[in-house]
Amino acid sequence: MDNPLLEVKNLAIEFRTGQRRLPAVQDLSFTIGRGSTLAVLGESGCGKSITAKAIMGILPTPPARITEGQILLEGTDLLALSPKAFRKVQGAEIAMVFQDALSALNPVVPVVRQIAELYRIHRGAGRKDAEAAAIDMMRAVKIPDAANRAGDYPFQFSGGMRQRIMIAMALALEPKLLIADEPTTALDVTVQAQILDLLAELQQERNMSLMLITHDLGVAAQIAEEALVMYSGGLVERAPIAQLLDRPAHPYTIGLLGSIPGPQHKGGDLPTISGLPPQLANRPSGCSFHPRCRFATELCRSEAPPLHRMSADRTTACHHWKEVKDEYPVAQA
Repeated sequence: MDNPLLEVKNLAIEFRTGQRRLPAVQDLSFTIGRGSTLAVLGESGCGKSITAKAIMGILPTPPARITEGQILLEGTDLLALSPKAFRKVQGAEIAMVFQDALSALNPVVPVVRQIAELYRIHRGAGRKDAEAAAIDMMRAVKIPDAANRAGDYPFQFSGGMRQRIMIAMALALEPKLLIADEPTTALDVTVQAQILDLLAELQQERNMSLMLITHDLGVAAQIAEEALVMYSGGLVERAPIAQLLDRPAHPYTIGLLGSIPGPQHKGGDLPTISGLPPQLANRPSGCSFHPRCRFATELCRSEAPPLHRMSADRTTACHHWKEVKDEYPVAQA
């Protein structure tokens, strides 16, 4: 991708507990274009949120530590910045919406003050101007009767409205990149659709890039142009979302697609991927997915697959990607 907004190069993150070093993310590389949406997919524990926190500069250190790689925002390596310089990027250039709005918001501070704080710290605005700008942001994310609700506390809002407040805080300083970490978790289907529509609308208005972290392929299909599938801290497949859904090239992606409810599953059990993701301290040799993969061979058990470039905009980490791709959708059945 020419001149991307964000470029992550060979990122490696580990957790240190005493003398133990547990790799959480390994040799991860990807880009996000200006104004585009990248969906990051995978089960819980595959490294999605840890990667997002590294980009945002909020990794818990210790025990987490970035051991290798670069995170380039418009060519500037964020990992090379001083803590003070990085703080100027947070919120202003990159912002994040967390999955649990009730935990992320301060329960004893009115929402208008929580949004206004961004304008006061980053823009030097006075209290009245900051709160007026905060109310305008509440209107922008379509919170009804924003001026009268501004003094309310987080617990006085519904889950969907709290998520809108989180989005208002994230977008207050007009960041170039928004990271949305499971932004529709625990919301009902109707509210989930409203939040996704709101994100898409605000993204288009602001020409903002979006990194959407989710395990819901339906959500990814609705809002993203590209998808990155992670497993055990590494990239296993990246493709334009339409191509990924139509003809995946990694057995793990096939398993994720196969678990989507459909009319053919009525009255029966949903297909599942056997087994569990590997623990950080006990990763298998070779391909980390091979214990759960029905395509696995001795090659998979002994050698980690390289990233195969299928085309200019598609990559996959599977020794047998050609057979996997050609067999789908038969493999899904």
